[in-house]
Amino acid sequence: MKILLNGIQSNLRFSSAHIIPGHESCGFIHGHSYFVDVEIEGERAGQFDFVVDFKDVKKYTKAICDELDHRLLIPVYNNLIDFKDFDKKKDSIFDLQKQKSVYFKIDGKGYTIPAIDCVFLPLPYTSAEELATFFAKTLAKKLSEKYDNLTYVAVCVNEGIGQGAEYREDL
Repeated sequence: MKILLNGIQSNLRFSSAHIIPGHESCGFIHGHSYFVDVEIEGERAGQFDFVVDFKDVKKYTKAICDELDHRLLIPVYNNLIDFKDFDKKKDSIFDLQKQKSVYFKIDGKGYTIPAIDCVFLPLPYTSAEELATFFAKTLAKKLSEKYDNLTYVAVCVNEGIGQGAEYREDL
């Protein structure tokens, strides 16, 4: 059986700025009002014969949304971003979060941004596709800690009404 959560109606949304280095139009800092749809399939189980408790799915998904809300999303593992005082091969993303300000260049353009205004993601891009993958994998991992009856978790990250990307994580 499947359960579905509509991101708009369930208030699973966030607003963030991002940049897709090297892209003709998305290579500039710009933002979206995102909403997140969730689909989960599994067997009904437990005391109430639920696939999964909607409350849990909303809580876990909302926590990810809240972490990204009103921040600049930075894809740390993008090859076109050169960070000052940070080596992608040996340093931890947590080292970036501890800095007061983060300094990086993209195509010779320099940026200095307070680290508190950023979310450093272990991704090559902050596209809808990569964000959907990030959400699905994170949500699947969290739900698997409590539920052993799930078949998959699919998440669609929408950059507005009518355009989004969906990723399915099989369990």
